[in-house]
Amino acid sequence: MIKFDNVTKSFDGAKVLDSFSLEIPKGTAYGLLGTNGAGKSTLLRLLSGVYRADSGSITIEGKPVYDNVEVKQRLLLVSDETAQFSNLTLKQMKKFYKTFYPKFSEDTFNKLHGVVGLPLDKKTAGFSKGMKRQAAVICGIAASPDYLLLDEAFDGLDPAMRSAVKKMLIDAMCDSEMTIVISSHNLREIEAFCDTVGLLHDGKMLFSRALDLVKGNIHKVQCRFEKLPEKSDFPGLDVLLIEENCGMVNLIVRGNADNTLNTIRERSPECSLIPLSLEEIFVYEMEALEYDRSKLM
Repeated sequence: MIKFDNVTKSFDGAKVLDSFSLEIPKGTAYGLLGTNGAGKSTLLRLLSGVYRADSGSITIEGKPVYDNVEVKQRLLLVSDETAQFSNLTLKQMKKFYKTFYPKFSEDTFNKLHGVVGLPLDKKTAGFSKGMKRQAAVICGIAASPDYLLLDEAFDGLDPAMRSAVKKMLIDAMCDSEMTIVISSHNLREIEAFCDTVGLLHDGKMLFSRALDLVKGNIHKVQCRFEKLPEKSDFPGLDVLLIEENCGMVNLIVRGNADNTLNTIRERSPECSLIPLSLEEIFVYEMEALEYDRSKLM
């Protein structure tokens, strides 16, 4: 299990994580959501031991991460930065990872390399962004960590390669019960891959729960009203947003679906529940915090 306990981290006096706590069970595919600057990359760098927390503790299976070689050999961060390997070929990258990860699998590397087909003897400085990402991911999986941390893993990949990388990660989880923590702006990929998600905002976790529960706790209800209603017209409901669209009214409501529908039907018998994607849920949750929608899309 990954555990953040009351962690605070600041840079130049500005808090990025503020009394932050989080638990991620072993064997989970965990998706980190949040706007730019929410602290997702900082969280991953703290978890990998690149940064040291100002206060609080970060442990994996009860053992501290920072400055702990035994624990670090069991986790690996694939950063959103790829420049650190620019002077290395893919063959040299493999040798680098083998130095630090005793469980590095040549068989796994060869299998994954056969999928992506990257040149082995060309410096990665000449790779495209997507190729660099593929190189880092296949080395990361071949290192056989128990905990794989991915910062913007799908960034720069075309649809075919996104599908290939996602399959690699799923196979790794199935084969070795690997725990994967992934931060991505591509919420559709998070939705398709992760079983649990957390929403980070202003250094705190707004929620962390199973994806099914997240999607089952916020609803869009489409209705007809003679007059545009207000939130106060629905006592007992947590109405996040009311919007009018082509003569119909959409209510975004957090809570139990049956209770939501029954309450709204008292005022508008003609209403129906509309399924929401994870991306829509993310936007509505942030709008409830008065975050500008134009910065999210």
